[in-house]
Amino acid sequence: MSASAVISPASHAAPAAWPVPLSQTRTVARLHSITKRYGPTLALDNFSLELRAGEVVALLGPNGAGKTTAVRLLLGLIAPTAGTVRVLGRDPRDSDARTRIGAMLQIGRVPEMLRVGEHIDLFRAYYPSPLPTAEIIRAAKLEGLENKMFVKLSGGQKQRALFGLALCGNPDLIFLDEPTVGLDVESRRAMWDRIRALSAAGKTVLLTTHYLEEADSLASRVVVINKGRTVCEGTPAEIRNRVSGRRIRCITRLTGDFLLTLPTVSEIREDREAVVIFAEQPESVVRELLQRDPTLHGLEISAAALEDAFLALTSGHAAADVAS
Repeated sequence: MSASAVISPASHAAPAAWPVPLSQTRTVARLHSITKRYGPTLALDNFSLELRAGEVVALLGPNGAGKTTAVRLLLGLIAPTAGTVRVLGRDPRDSDARTRIGAMLQIGRVPEMLRVGEHIDLFRAYYPSPLPTAEIIRAAKLEGLENKMFVKLSGGQKQRALFGLALCGNPDLIFLDEPTVGLDVESRRAMWDRIRALSAAGKTVLLTTHYLEEADSLASRVVVINKGRTVCEGTPAEIRNRVSGRRIRCITRLTGDFLLTLPTVSEIREDREAVVIFAEQPESVVRELLQRDPTLHGLEISAAALEDAFLALTSGHAAADVAS
């Protein structure tokens, strides 16, 4: 697992007058009709994204879909080949915009031979109105780690420290890339609570994660991207509804070919020793399964999950359908 990096403004940049306050504007950041090429590789293809005040937006997609490129554009780390980028009404490279942004990215490292408290002091110095040190420590659950060298931290402790550094400037816009990787269940839930608190305070969070449960739990809006283009956008419930029917999981000796012949069954997937069946009318399918296979066991029926919708939307045929 690569370590995270936290992006901060240059320490010598003196802040000028800030852009229009968030209370007077709804749009916090925007990518408009972005094309981004790396040589012959097309990373983003006429891609647009808008982030609004108080939202937690989950940007989801398979590896290589263009998520990292979109985030790097919003941070001003790269420039688009075509299209426009605005953050807080400004060019994202503008120092006044950068002092209102916090980021935790999986693209590098922070110096490991500094203590956690020293890192916090350093990052707070970059910003005109930083959070108090005690609040940062409390928000990231770093109590007792202030005097520990970063290199001596466990993987989960490093994630919490990097999350704290992303909050140092009391940012209006926060980028969190896989923020809960390496965290235990308790720490993950605590970070979820903090992200919800940021949203409730009017902050905007752009979240990228491979934990679909995390996106489902936190996001007010989900944007699914594949091959540099938006495949689907909506609330988690709206995204889940893109997968028709409900989910039946069971252990059966019936073959996949037979299961696909049952009325209203649209798809089947293997899940370890079990099979997952998607059907519009699960009750009739279950009756047929029990009649055909008296050994059937481990039966579960549930609504389609965000993960099911994500897999369906990012499959080759789904992406092609949207693009056509």
